[in-house]
Amino acid sequence: MMQCMSKVDWLDLDVRLLRLLVAVVDAGSITGAALRLGVTQSAVSHLLAKLRAITADPLFVKAGRGIVPTARAELLAAEARDLLRQFERFARWGDFDPSRWHTTVTIAANDFQRDLLLPGGAARLRREAPGVALRIVPSAVPRVEMLRADECQLVISPRPPDGSDILQKKLFEDHYHVFYDPALRPAPRSRGDYLAAQHATVLYGERRSLDLDQYLASHGVARKFAVMVPGFGALASFIRGTPLLATAPGLLARQTLAGLAHVRPPVHCPELPMYMIWHARYQEDPAHRWLREVIEAGVGSALPAAARR
Repeated sequence: MMQCMSKVDWLDLDVRLLRLLVAVVDAGSITGAALRLGVTQSAVSHLLAKLRAITADPLFVKAGRGIVPTARAELLAAEARDLLRQFERFARWGDFDPSRWHTTVTIAANDFQRDLLLPGGAARLRREAPGVALRIVPSAVPRVEMLRADECQLVISPRPPDGSDILQKKLFEDHYHVFYDPALRPAPRSRGDYLAAQHATVLYGERRSLDLDQYLASHGVARKFAVMVPGFGALASFIRGTPLLATAPGLLARQTLAGLAHVRPPVHCPELPMYMIWHARYQEDPAHRWLREVIEAGVGSALPAAARR
């Protein structure tokens, strides 16, 4: 009989250890992983020691008061996520039951989509799939690699990335409005009023302006920007109590920019479409199909009837 070279090897791996690795990477701490998995910290530490022995890698090292994954742990966590999805598909080959679904779903969305469109879907997930943790990350300009590498399972964005393996569904169209503080200024009624004013806008990252701002500049609408903020959620604080204008999606009047006056722009602005985007690997997956239905229904409940498509 062949003698094992080590007391532990890859045959000692199981789903619990894979889930543990992903949970510690995502949570960034033993405590956070224990809370996420519903076990004690000592149980996490025990299983982590077993996984370290199997992989012959420390997996996590101290960084200040916390821990960070090693390079190998990052690679193994990506493999573990894929294996866990395969186990899930294997286990639910028949009817899908969301109440028995245990995973972390990552959705990429910027603040407009995140704050207005996703809370309804998140509430339904908590009710019908309590074992699912929802993680929301910034989408910026969505990259096709985000979906191909499974960094996220859905993207909500007006900018679907190009790719023959990327699928999308249009959720709605919005109109741009000009937001302003009526106590400080009247509504801009003409192109001249609009161009004479100072404006606030959103600048995502370094030099990544809004599609609208690029469109207007390319059509000769040269505005004076006095304030540039990293997300729509910051605009209201800079508009209230000032004569600044902000041209933003009209649906923001329902939440982020509620309380400010708003009118349609006195210059031509394109419509703002919004898409739900995913990778072809998930097209027929029953859990992902259910997730898409949940998010679409949540988006629909957040919109006025005129915006729905």
